[in-house]
Amino acid sequence: MPRVTLAGRHPVRRFLVASLGALTGAATVSAPARADVGDVTVHPITTTAGTLPAGITTGPDGALWFAGSGAGRIGRISAEGDVTDFPTSGPDSLPLDITAGPDRALWFTEGKANRIGRITTSGRLTEFRVPTTDGFPAGIATGPDGALWFTEQNGNRIGRITTSGRITEYPVPTPDAAVRSIAAGADGALWFTEPAGGRIGRIGVTGRITEFPLPRDGGFPDAIVAGPGGMWFTMSGPDPVGRIDFFGHVTGFRPPDPDSGPAGITRGPDGRVWYADQAGRIGRIDAGGVITSFPVPGGADGVPFRVTAGPDGGVWFTELLGNAVGRVRAVPR
Repeated sequence: MPRVTLAGRHPVRRFLVASLGALTGAATVSAPARADVGDVTVHPITTTAGTLPAGITTGPDGALWFAGSGAGRIGRISAEGDVTDFPTSGPDSLPLDITAGPDRALWFTEGKANRIGRITTSGRLTEFRVPTTDGFPAGIATGPDGALWFTEQNGNRIGRITTSGRITEYPVPTPDAAVRSIAAGADGALWFTEPAGGRIGRIGVTGRITEFPLPRDGGFPDAIVAGPGGMWFTMSGPDPVGRIDFFGHVTGFRPPDPDSGPAGITRGPDGRVWYADQAGRIGRIDAGGVITSFPVPGGADGVPFRVTAGPDGGVWFTELLGNAVGRVRAVPR
């Protein structure tokens, strides 16, 4: 895959779309939709125009925090929908992903600025430069060792940063894998996606990396999260939600909507896996592969992008081009 470029009005959408389009050979379970009732609320971001909200996470203060990729800002939204935001080092820093750290602060990646940022709930900002030039940090997650782990999409490395700012980098064996998202697994390791490599990677806290090829190269895996039976991830192709167990076996699941384009993924407060569908839905999948989809107001124009479990029992998501943050609550019949 070519190195990521940042030309144009919507760089995050461009780098996402560039990674989609190839098919995979994952095992398939077709799952029918269920007719549950979805309660979806969308809150427009009125603080800064062109925010392009990307990553989102629950903060230690009970609010949701998101990366404003288009404006170089970190946003906060309360459960009631009140939005505030804070500047990073510059409007073009390109914040992409964000996670709650072990130190009661929020940690985030800045792709274009090539930094890892830390922001307290009061808005105090600290930034740490990534050692590899043009590493383009993309995904970030808190590890079981009390450090933050991140991917370098251009640098082809996995990084580890302590809460004091010390960074260690580990090269990914597959060249030009364009590592994207990362998440902690139940096995005590971190798991990450390799869109250009067509692989799912695993890195232990000592830095040892194992890679698992998807059944056919070119699956373009994107986001990843721990869930029932292993790690769940989104990818391109006809079965765009995947699960990999800790032995490397992959199962693919096909949403009922033929135009689905899953992007972000999370484990919800109900224990099931939820994903943001760029076609204008939020999807929910249980351990058996049964999928329910909830339409989002505005549909595909908003581009639902990343998703996280909220502190209020809801599932929260960003709308990349809709400049909004939404919440969905599933109510069984």
